[in-house]
Amino acid sequence: MGMTRRDVVKASLAALAAATSPLPAFAYPDKPIRLIVPFSPGGATDVVGRIWADKMKPKFGTVVAENKGGGGGVIGATEVARSAPDGHTFLFGNTSTQVLIPAIADNPPYDPAKDFQAVYIMAISPTSIVVHESVPAKTLKELIDYAKANPTKLSYGSAGAGTMTNLAGELFKQLIGVPSITHIPYKGSAPGVADLAAGHIPMMTPNVGGPLLQFHRAGKIRILAVAAKKRLQAAPDIPTAIEAGLPEMIAANFNGLFAPANVPKAIIDQIANETRAAMADPQVQDQMVKSGFEPVLDSGPESAQREVLSELARWTPIIKATGFKVQ
Repeated sequence: MGMTRRDVVKASLAALAAATSPLPAFAYPDKPIRLIVPFSPGGATDVVGRIWADKMKPKFGTVVAENKGGGGGVIGATEVARSAPDGHTFLFGNTSTQVLIPAIADNPPYDPAKDFQAVYIMAISPTSIVVHESVPAKTLKELIDYAKANPTKLSYGSAGAGTMTNLAGELFKQLIGVPSITHIPYKGSAPGVADLAAGHIPMMTPNVGGPLLQFHRAGKIRILAVAAKKRLQAAPDIPTAIEAGLPEMIAANFNGLFAPANVPKAIIDQIANETRAAMADPQVQDQMVKSGFEPVLDSGPESAQREVLSELARWTPIIKATGFKVQ
């Protein structure tokens, strides 16, 4: 049976539409997108993960943030590394999951360079060097002099063994040449900061967050320096350790979006572009700064992957040198 003129017109219009349509042949997403947050609910990392999930809902439909805590982030990260690379499962990972755990563990359950594709680093959360008001040091230089003169008097608190805060303390000891400063691990940052403010420990190397800044402004503790490349938006008055004379003292958590390896590039780029658009929202930036994070406005798959690889290269020898172990 021959085609009518109308059939021919319809067929050519369909061909034309197919040639010019920017949409791929498959519908994405075709089921809910899961964001695995590999830490317990209510922490600062959880806050940023949930901001992302909320911002993605208008673009992609159902986006669910799920907390899978345990093992310093390893349980949630491992689940994502083994997920189907179809763009429906992402990890809200950080320096712990993508750098420290793989570098510290004897048999790491995943390879951060091969099992993940970085999508976008959304925020940086630097550590800091903080003392109780009773410690006779008003500047980082005075603290270093005090530590050298009293090598057994100081101890420092961290958010737990194997965390970036623990590593920041070990890096500080290594850089100033005072290995006798004792490490006191806490179960998370909050109880450590409370003990520091109460004077139970003299020093801590925590990530900078809202409560820490409040104690600092109330005069209970002194944040002597932030271990970041530049001063924080939330506290521009506090110098960096670099300015204070310790150029190698950089210890910050990056937080961002990671996909299993081999997710199609079109999906990775689409998610990265939507994330960049969300990060441009002043309200999102404000929420992050209030939670102690420095928002990153110009990330993307290539730069995020480079950041992971450079942090792996930087921390691995420090970890080896300090004989670091996850407890």
